[in-house]
Amino acid sequence: MKGIVLQRDQAAKIQLLDLPKPVCGPGEVLINIKAAALNHRDEWCRKGLYPNLKDGVVLGSDGAGIVEEVGAGVSSSLIGQEVLINPAKNWGTNEKAQSKDFEILGMPSPGTLAEYIVVPADRIHAKPKQLNWQEAAALPLAGLTAYRALVVKGQVQAGDQVLVTGIGGGVAQFAAQFALALGAKVFVSSSAPEKLAQSIEQGASAGFNYTDSNWSAQALQETGGMDLVIDGASGDTLSKLMDVCKPGGRIVFYGATRGNPGQLEARKLFWNQLQLIGTTMGTDSDFLQMLHLVEKFQIKPVVDQCYTFSQAEEAFDRMKEGKQFGKITLIP
Repeated sequence: MKGIVLQRDQAAKIQLLDLPKPVCGPGEVLINIKAAALNHRDEWCRKGLYPNLKDGVVLGSDGAGIVEEVGAGVSSSLIGQEVLINPAKNWGTNEKAQSKDFEILGMPSPGTLAEYIVVPADRIHAKPKQLNWQEAAALPLAGLTAYRALVVKGQVQAGDQVLVTGIGGGVAQFAAQFALALGAKVFVSSSAPEKLAQSIEQGASAGFNYTDSNWSAQALQETGGMDLVIDGASGDTLSKLMDVCKPGGRIVFYGATRGNPGQLEARKLFWNQLQLIGTTMGTDSDFLQMLHLVEKFQIKPVVDQCYTFSQAEEAFDRMKEGKQFGKITLIP
């Protein structure tokens, strides 16, 4: 089978190789991948910025396909079913946080950027009928992360004013879609005017360019402040995010692509009764609830561009440059 692996001695740091087709063990299923999707962690692996890296491992956490074989102890009725994969493994018994054994498909265990993958049978779920293969592949990791950030940690309510930062990314896209479906009023931020315009076309009430020095003051004046902020960047934008919150507002972080903040203004934090909340991925229960939300409101992921496996370097470079609006997908 063909697979895209981490290969740090190559100029591109990735390589499309012929690999042995994996074999099902007990409790596992073999999936013929019809589409996969990139996440920032794939690019971080390519940059050498992810822990426990190992050359030769198939990258990719998101995928959808057809069950082709099952291992011992797994019902043969699953064969032929169209499924998507929950890439979160070994969350553990604590709903509040993942266990020390938690991991995500694609490093160190083989991922979805291959023609076939073997996963535990409890990691697969029926593909929502309204989604095509690319849309289904785009959903799992980013959809799960967005759901937990917005609903479980952010406790979004109908009528809340929600700011979603970095609206070009996959998690941000889902956070905005989910918030709109749940009756919130959504605002977005980006450094790209065209992404702000696209978001408004899709239902956001307004957008703010975070490269403008006074964007937070403008946002506060125009909106009266946010009940909830969903952010994957942090860095020195934290102070601006605190500025744009209403008293008692919540800021939920699911990433730190801009690094750590230079300082935390404690007085602004406690005087305004703000909550800073961290989150990553989500539980199996969160995943099921996310799928229910997607099916109930017939939500369709935003797919930016689709590439073939042979175009993997081009796909990774698009993510590295931050040009995407939605998810980047690949097909074998």
